[in-house]
Formats: sequence, structure tokens, C-alpha cells
Amino acid sequence: MEIITSKDNKLVKRMVLLHDRRKASREKKVFVEGVRLCEDALISGIRPEILAATPGNEKLAFELKEKYSLDKDPVFMSEEVFSKACSTVNPQGIAMVLEQPESVEELPVKGKDIYVVLENIQDPGNLGTIIRTADAFDMSAVIMTKGTADPYNEKVLRSSMGSVWKVPLMFVEDSDAAFELFSEKNITTLAAELGGDPLPEAKIDLPCAYFIGNEGNGLQTCTIDRCDRKIKIPMPGRAESLNAASAASIIGYSLSILR
Repeated sequence: MEIITSKDNKLVKRMVLLHDRRKASREKKVFVEGVRLCEDALISGIRPEILAATPGNEKLAFELKEKYSLDKDPVFMSEEVFSKACSTVNPQGIAMVLEQPESVEELPVKGKDIYVVLENIQDPGNLGTIIRTADAFDMSAVIMTKGTADPYNEKVLRSSMGSVWKVPLMFVEDSDAAFELFSEKNITTLAAELGGDPLPEAKIDLPCAYFIGNEGNGLQTCTIDRCDRKIKIPMPGRAESLNAASAASIIGYSLSILR
């Protein structure tokens, strides 16, 4: 078994380069590390360009190759070199370079659809949790405006728990572009705001799309004004507001039971 022992190896340098999401995105690549993240991608049918491992993970690496019918053999690196190739302090000894999944260009329509539109959501943990919520409640797509965090950021990947590979992701320039999509399909649009109808009492028909705003500023006023309906989450406790991911989860569940 050949083991890469030089940090100057071209493969190692390439993996290091792909830690930079701007560079990786231009190449349509995603770098993932850790057993759970790697297997989440493989379960979803994503095939790696590179499967790298340390010698201590030889058995696991070949088990993954066999289980998921991978064409290429794993590449092995010494512990020191693998640590250089990865970004975590204590890497688990398994990493992959993947093709970045294609985003959807047409609005997916399945019937009784629910869409969530994210307007400049910047916290990776929030984004990953919302994508996981969309997966849990079988939403038709997560639609992200320019300024929203990169869904293939490592923190997003971890917080989505594999859902990033399963949910259709769509990118639009701004909320106006999203409204155009929904207008063409006669999809009701919803904005959460304090003067809206309480969510349990609101009469909402599917298909619909709900908008979640930036963590600090919320939805833009123009976005709220353009939405067909305004809704609010009743909060009998003392907290003044919920964070973006919590609000998205509560609304997502409430809409899903309308099916």
C-alpha cells in the first residue's frame, strides 16, 4: 500500500486549496472530512473524485469503496500529511473531494409544495439547520438569495447532517426573482411579521412559499409588502423573538401538517 508522506505532493496541495470555498466553488468541488459527513454524501449517491485516508483507516476506506461501488481506490496519507490536507484540529482519518451538486434551475413542483426562501441568511449553522428542516418536512426546494451563506461551507454541511445532499437547492439574485417564480406558478407567499395572523389560526392553502430574513435585520420591508399573507408565531413566553432556524422549523412543521 503506497502512502503519501510529502506535504508537497500535488494531491495534498489540491486538497488544501479546496478548503477555500471560493476556489472550490469555482471548480464545482466540495471538500468534506469525517466519517459521518463522507458517508452522508455517499448514501445520497454522490461519488468522490478523491477518497483519502490514513493507514489506520485502511479497512474502513476499502469498506466504503466496496459498499458504495466506487471506481477509484482510496489514497493513503501519513497522519502528518493527512492533518495538513484537512482543516480540523483532530481529523478522523477519512476525507473526500466531491463534485458539487448542480443547483436546480426550474422550480421543482411535486404537488402541495412548500418552499422556503432565505433572504441573506448568513450564519452557517442556521442555514444547515434550515436545510435539515426542509428535508425533514419534505419541502420541494430551499431557495437562497445572493448574500446567503455558502451551503457547502463545512459548518453548513455539519449542521445539515447530510440533508444538503438531498434537498433541491436553488439560487436567485434577490427576493424579487423569487416572487417572479412564484407568480408564474400561482404559489402563495408568506412573510413572518408581528402584525400577521397567528400561525395556528391562519388559513393557508398549499402550494406556498415562506420567507425567512437575515438574522440581524429580518426580512426587508419591500419583501414583507409583496407577500400575499403575513403570519406570526405566537410566543406566550418572555423571549421577544426566535432565531432564523427556529422560526423556519416551526413554520415548516405547521405548513407540513396541512398536507
